[in-house]
Amino acid sequence: MTPLLKLAEVMAITKKSRSSVYAEAKDGRFPKPIKLSERSSAWVVSEVQDWIESKIQQRDEEAA
Repeated sequence: MTPLLKLAEVMAITKKSRSSVYAEAKDGRFPKPIKLSERSSAWVVSEVQDWIESKIQQRDEEAA
């Protein structure tokens, strides 16, 4: 089973606002949510973790 994160957890982990999470997902700059029901979405934990890792790598490359 793939672990999922609800919006509040994604916001807490990334420190992004609700609107930023959805806007960046729409633009392809953040993982897209999975629709669980008509009114519920979630994000795959590994995809959010990969996004964070890519930001760390980007920071390190820019510093070098």
